[in-house]
Amino acid sequence: MDVRFLENPYFVEALRPLSGEDEKIRSFVLNNANTGLFLQRYIDLLDILIPQYENEGKAYLTIAIGCTGGRHRSVVIARQIYDHLLASGRKAELTHRDIDKSLST
Repeated sequence: MDVRFLENPYFVEALRPLSGEDEKIRSFVLNNANTGLFLQRYIDLLDILIPQYENEGKAYLTIAIGCTGGRHRSVVIARQIYDHLLASGRKAELTHRDIDKSLST
């Protein structure tokens, strides 16, 4: 899922060096009205689809979230989905592939 449609904290100089695991970035991303609407609908979709994958005997499902740099928006969204899955009693793993990549200026 490409989340580049969400406002990018990279363009706020004070937020740029932070990652989506920092509370300031989480607040920036999650306090956007578009984020809330998107997350609710995307999580609702996953709640419908995951049991269907299980019924088909699938051993795993990869959910990938991406943005421009992989440090801010996608990290926040992936964490929200991960937390939801755990709260729903599902087993999940979370990997932020690009969170440690250097920032281009």
